[in-house]
Amino acid sequence: MNSTNRQDGPYKRGGFFVLAVIAYRNILRNMRRTLFCVSAAAIAVFFTVFMQAWMAGMTDNIEEVVRVFDTGHVSVVSSRYEAEKEYYPVQFPVAGGLPVAELERLALEVEGVKAALPRITAYATLQDSNVKHALLWGIRIRDELALNNFNLTRRDNGITEGRYPEPDSNECAVGFRMAEKAGLAIGDRLPLKTVSAQFSDKMWSPVITGIFKFDYAKFDEDVIVTDFARLQRLLVLGGGTQQLFIHAKNPAQSRAVAARFKSLLAALPPASPGEENVVRDWRDNYVVILMRQSMMIFVVVYLVFLIVASFLIVNTVVMIIHERIKEIGMMGSLGMTRAEIVRVFFFEAVFLSVLGSLAGCVLGGLATFVFSFFPLDLTLVTGAGFKEFPMSGTMTLAFDPAILLQGFAFGVAITSICTLFPSLKSAFVEPVEALRR
Repeated sequence: MNSTNRQDGPYKRGGFFVLAVIAYRNILRNMRRTLFCVSAAAIAVFFTVFMQAWMAGMTDNIEEVVRVFDTGHVSVVSSRYEAEKEYYPVQFPVAGGLPVAELERLALEVEGVKAALPRITAYATLQDSNVKHALLWGIRIRDELALNNFNLTRRDNGITEGRYPEPDSNECAVGFRMAEKAGLAIGDRLPLKTVSAQFSDKMWSPVITGIFKFDYAKFDEDVIVTDFARLQRLLVLGGGTQQLFIHAKNPAQSRAVAARFKSLLAALPPASPGEENVVRDWRDNYVVILMRQSMMIFVVVYLVFLIVASFLIVNTVVMIIHERIKEIGMMGSLGMTRAEIVRVFFFEAVFLSVLGSLAGCVLGGLATFVFSFFPLDLTLVTGAGFKEFPMSGTMTLAFDPAILLQGFAFGVAITSICTLFPSLKSAFVEPVEALRR
């Protein structure tokens, strides 16, 4: 490169690359101080990446539990059921008791629908057992298992002993925790009482054919799985269903599927005055909304943590300026402008933040990648697991390159901004005064 080019491009005196090279050489002059600053930024970014992966994994866990057990991609219930859903009333079927076959036909007519499955959930009182209350969960087991993994840790059907009930049979399966508490085993009868859609007591004594572990405390402890058709008949629901869960071919399009199906149901005559059908996308579940809003709070916490960690680099830059006061004076006396001196110190801070953020992202990426293959057992912290909250007993960290890029960007941006102001301090050092010290 000739001398003329050196005076015009970024390599000219005071150009970007020249000042960047000076700053780079300066950070190599005191390796102990440099490593200290880089370590501070790396720890902050590592914490940010790891905790974001933890929260993303927890959110994914909760959202999957909600979709599998509570909503499907789209849930359909009666508005009167919705008003009293904590009691699981069975007297308010979907679309006024429209036969399940007709509901499925309507759902499958909607563009983007993969399957529509009916479900019934009802309270039951157990007889001759130290466990007094349970939930009857009527599902079409084979159809459900074709779409869902009930055990979210092992990714299987959840059965640990025996099998699920056969269609339209006098059989049931119970959770392993219920079996332990009540002393139940395969082949035992389970006498129980429930209330039908006609408000009459119904006595039933199904045979236990299987014991399951869903890794979801509420189901493992409280739920009795039965065949949908058998429970539908027991509760005198006719051909109707209490709930309808729709599964979309593309989960990202579930909101559009919900809108289309809702318009189809709106064309049907209401079962009674004021009664409507509530059609909801799974993302409208209050727990999902709560978790997604909470993520914003955690982002603020991460930013605060980064800012606090950045103060170490800030203090280092201030210390560098104080220690090199004569050097600053010499820079000024040799013709460097105040803006060029500021850029030198600012580039030093940026290099430190880039090195620290990169190290933190590498360490955080390795940690989250490894733990994404090894589920963390949350029961070690919670005991029996989460019962009143839709979350399985284990979770994996979410390894996501977007989290690494975000952590790196946050680390560089926050620490660079924080060090801009102390870098400006170097501009106010008078060369003559600096050389006298």
